[in-house]
Amino acid sequence: MAKIAVIYYSSTGNVHQLAAALAEGAQEAGAEVRLRRVPELAPEEAIDSNPLWRAHVDATADEVQEATPADLEWADGYALGSPTRFGTPAAQMKQFIDTLGGLWFTGKLADKGATAFTSAQNVHGGNETTILTFFNIFSHFGAVIVPPGYTDPLLFEAGGNPYGVSNASGGKSATVTDAELAAARYQGRRLAEVSAKLVA
Repeated sequence: MAKIAVIYYSSTGNVHQLAAALAEGAQEAGAEVRLRRVPELAPEEAIDSNPLWRAHVDATADEVQEATPADLEWADGYALGSPTRFGTPAAQMKQFIDTLGGLWFTGKLADKGATAFTSAQNVHGGNETTILTFFNIFSHFGAVIVPPGYTDPLLFEAGGNPYGVSNASGGKSATVTDAELAAARYQGRRLAEVSAKLVA
C-alpha cells in the first residue's frame, strides 16, 4: 500500500475540491492518504477583499491540516496543486516548496511518484504552464512524474489536459465540474498505483 500526500493551496475553493477528489481516488486504490493545505500568506485585508476567499479560508481552517515537509518525507508519492498565478504556482505554494531544501539535499524527495493539478480563471489562463512548472520542480527533486496522459477516456470529458487535471473557474468558487472531479479521482488512483510499483 502506497502512502500519498496531496498538498495544495486554494484561495476560493476550486483547487481544494480537486485536491479532495484526488485524495479520494488515491484512497480508492488502497493508498494511505494525507490531505494537507499549505499556509496562507496573504494579509487579512486582501482575504477580506474577496468574500469567496474569506469564506474558503474560514471553512478549511479547522477542516484541513497545514502541510509540513514531514508529510512529503512520509509519502511514497505526492500530488501538488495550486491555482495559477501568471502561469506559475501561487506564492503560498512556492513558499512551501522553498522549505523543502533539506529533504531535497538528502534525497528524501527522490524516486517517488509526483503529479500536479491546478485551476485558472480562464481555459487558457495558465493551467498547462503551471503544471509544467511543477514538473520542473519534480525534476529537481528526482521524482518520477506521473501525468494522467490520455490513459482513460474520462480525461477527455474533463478538458483533455494530459499534464494534470485543471479547472477554468471563471473567477468563481465551486465551479469544478463532475467530469473534472472524476478526472481528479482517476489521477489520484494512477498516482497511488504507480507509487506502489515504485515502492515494490
